[in-house]
Amino acid sequence: MKSNNVKENKYKNLCCPKCKSKLVKKNGRRKTENRGLIQRYQCEKCNYRFTYDDGFFRMRNNPKKITCAIDLFYRGTSTRKVQEHFQSFYPHNSHNSTIYRWIIKYSSMISSYTDSLKLKVGKEIQVDEMEYHRRQEHKKKGVVKDWFIDSIDCQTRYMVASKYAKKREKIELKEVLAKVKYKTEGYVTTITTDGYTAYENVVKKTWGYNNKQGKYKIAHNKVIASRGEGFNLFIERLHNSIRERTKIFRGFHGTIESAHAIMKGYGVFYNFIRKHQAINCCPYELATNIKLKESNKWLELIWLSRLQNY
Repeated sequence: MKSNNVKENKYKNLCCPKCKSKLVKKNGRRKTENRGLIQRYQCEKCNYRFTYDDGFFRMRNNPKKITCAIDLFYRGTSTRKVQEHFQSFYPHNSHNSTIYRWIIKYSSMISSYTDSLKLKVGKEIQVDEMEYHRRQEHKKKGVVKDWFIDSIDCQTRYMVASKYAKKREKIELKEVLAKVKYKTEGYVTTITTDGYTAYENVVKKTWGYNNKQGKYKIAHNKVIASRGEGFNLFIERLHNSIRERTKIFRGFHGTIESAHAIMKGYGVFYNFIRKHQAINCCPYELATNIKLKESNKWLELIWLSRLQNY
């Protein structure tokens, strides 16, 4: 077994999935075709035998191959081209639809962990939306217009919260801003948006009013480009990076949930995988206490996301 901090902590938290007892011992290894030998454990209390779910339970491909596919996808390679690439290097190939399901599954898994993190950020958060088109599964329904609502910290360049939604009304905006408040509480003093009127009440209601000071707990800074007030530089730069990847999609396909998962995966890629040129590191290094030591950060993030359940 490879020795590293992540796996050491993982096995310290190991418990029986049946009775939740931590009195477990090693009990042989299970041979698999594509994942090698997998360690089995036995509970000393109820004698239940099991294997540790490290995020790849019952997966019929090697974890390195799966995370390689996810990384190639977010770096700009289509699922069909990833399939063609694997045909040259892996005898046990995967269909492009399988690769797509890996992206949806692990993007959702990792983002559920990263969304729970409290952040150390600057005083200003910028919020904006992008318009997207999605072709639904039923051909008669045609193309629909959706919105991607996102936010970024101006100091660390960390994408704080986001949501791919059918509308950009107060309900959707409030959901994103509520996540921003939860993750950055105690740091943020200003929310910067464009001139979209729906932000006016949502920003103030989300943070509330301070009766002692006689003012709202957050300052709402509106920047309207049509009046010559400039642009929200940091959020617009983020949007350019997102468009660089998504413009070749020619619109999303299928359900709103799958489109949301893909965009959440890009948020993980932007915050934890891709080195930001302006700060010369990944945004998570400035905004969180997480220390990723593995060269395969996707794999380490999957391990960390599974630790929440143990």
